[in-house]
Amino acid sequence: MTDDAAAVAAFIQARLPVTPVPGLPQLCLHKADPASGVGRLADTAPYWAYWWAGGLALARHLLAHPHLVAGRRVFDLGAGSGLVGIAAARAGAAIVTASEIDVHARTAIGLNAALNQVAIAAIVGDCTAGPVPDVDLLLVGDVFYAPDVAARVIDFLDRCVAAGVEVLVGDPGRAPLPLERLTLLASYEVAEAGTARRAGVFAYRAA
Repeated sequence: MTDDAAAVAAFIQARLPVTPVPGLPQLCLHKADPASGVGRLADTAPYWAYWWAGGLALARHLLAHPHLVAGRRVFDLGAGSGLVGIAAARAGAAIVTASEIDVHARTAIGLNAALNQVAIAAIVGDCTAGPVPDVDLLLVGDVFYAPDVAARVIDFLDRCVAAGVEVLVGDPGRAPLPLERLTLLASYEVAEAGTARRAGVFAYRAA
C-alpha cells in the first residue's frame, strides 16, 4: 500500500475501529482487530495498531499522578499509537512531542490525538542518533524489546539524563530492560493483547 498519509489515514479510519483503552476508559484509540487487514499497510509488523503493557502502565501512571507532567514539555519516545503522549496531554502537559520510526504510526498518532481531543505539537521520526530534545520529561514505553534497539535507546537516554531531562520508563520486564539503571515507582496489572500481565513504571538513571 502507498505511504501517502491521506491514504493511510483513510485506511485506518475505515478498518481500525475506535476502541476504549483497557483500564483507561476515558481514552480511545484506533485499534486493529482480526478483520482489519492492517498487515496490508506494510511488510513490517504494525505494532502501533495495538496497545502494549508498558505503554498502558505508563499512561495509567501519568493520569493517576498528573503533577508529573502538568505544565511540562514532554517527549514520547517510540510512541506507537500515541497512547502515552495522549495521556500526558490529558494530564496537563504544556507541550507534547511524539517520536516514532514507523511512518504509518505517525499518521495513526495524529488520528488518535484528534479522537481524544488533545494536541501533539510535533510527530517526528527516529531521534536516538540526534541531539537531546529540548524538553523536561522523556516518556519511554515498550522500547526495550530487542538487544540492538535497547543499546541504541540506552545511549540516547544516558545523554538525555546528562542534559538534565527526567526519564520515565514503562515495561513489563522484557529481557533487554536495563534493570540496573531503573528504580521501580509503581506496578500495574494491564491487559496486553487481551492477556492480563503486570508492567512497571520506572525512573531511569544513567550508569
